[in-house]
Amino acid sequence: MAVGRVLRNRTAGLFLAAVVVSGFGSSAMTLAAGIWVKSLTGSDALAALALFAVWLPVLSGPLLGTVADRLPRKPLLVGTNAALAALMAMLAVVGAEGRVRLLFAVLVLYGCLSVLMDSAESAVVAGAVPAALLGDFNGLRMMANEGMKLVAPLTGAGLYARFGGGAVALLDAVSFALAAGLYALLRVRRTAPATRMGPGGWAAGLRQLWGSPVLRPLVLAASATMLCAGLNGATLYAVVDGTLGHSPAYAGVLSVAQGLGSVTVGLFAGALLRRLPERVFAAAGIAVFGVAVGLRAVPSDAMALTACALIGAGLPCVLIAALTAVQRETPDAVLGRTAASADTLMMSPNAVALGIGAGLVARVDVTVLLPVVGAGAVLTASALVAGCPERVVPGGPAVSPEA
Repeated sequence: MAVGRVLRNRTAGLFLAAVVVSGFGSSAMTLAAGIWVKSLTGSDALAALALFAVWLPVLSGPLLGTVADRLPRKPLLVGTNAALAALMAMLAVVGAEGRVRLLFAVLVLYGCLSVLMDSAESAVVAGAVPAALLGDFNGLRMMANEGMKLVAPLTGAGLYARFGGGAVALLDAVSFALAAGLYALLRVRRTAPATRMGPGGWAAGLRQLWGSPVLRPLVLAASATMLCAGLNGATLYAVVDGTLGHSPAYAGVLSVAQGLGSVTVGLFAGALLRRLPERVFAAAGIAVFGVAVGLRAVPSDAMALTACALIGAGLPCVLIAALTAVQRETPDAVLGRTAASADTLMMSPNAVALGIGAGLVARVDVTVLLPVVGAGAVLTASALVAGCPERVVPGGPAVSPEA
């Protein structure tokens, strides 16, 4: 079984363990930050801006990806996680005065280091995992990361309710410190260090993406989908409070439902990618996501939980397909920049939409906003499958019909 072969790979196993450990603290803190800001200020808009602060640094992805191509990647992973641990520890011990401003500053730095870490991780994976198993590995990685939403948000919300945000920040600090130790155990291949900014400069990743008939449609579809995801995410506390009538901590329950959906699709993503063209797999997930976003407008706990589970199952599909294609199609010398550029193109619309959505939720009823956003995602799925189809060679690159 492909999943078993992935897990028997020492590097893959350690990498997944690090994802689980750091992902637990990250998921707990990401949710707790919004609750923290909401409790301190009483503002739904500022709570949404807490998420925006984390996503904002993806805009600098191509430049940060250059660092991942220039420096040894294993020490970079260790050092980045250690720095994240220090940031979270600093947040835990600061006094109450000025805490909101410091929280936003730490979240921005947290986002910058996360972008850098993701670039290095993608390059390490591409060099350590066989190409035929990349889909399985990325599915398992998504499953491990998103699976933390089954336990981490409730843990974070519970810790926050009992001990305050500082306890959640300490949990995050410990998780990143442990992840740094796990990354230190990795055995990765050494590549020749890049000179100056490496082949093609910082824009080489963007050119790699735009020039590829395989990567370009997937990344553009993911970009449009994440724009919709950002608008959807900005409505979280408005839905919890206004539509469902719960306290902000109920967002943790919805995150658990979303995590369950992501765990399910992550487990089967590799097998599905071997049987379906990448665009079909991605478009199916986008369509499920779009329908689920529209369902969130229904004032029902059962419907909200179902919709969040479907969002968790649908949204990762295009990201898994795009990331796998990037790792498979890109030369190692520019892989850090290409992966970071893909992250920027896919995730920056999320950051922008979270900022826009923070204003929209104060002016537009979510029962109107959510169906419109869902319709946009469904149109994106239709546009993706309407493109030129691909033949998929199991374990190999996608082949256009002209080949």
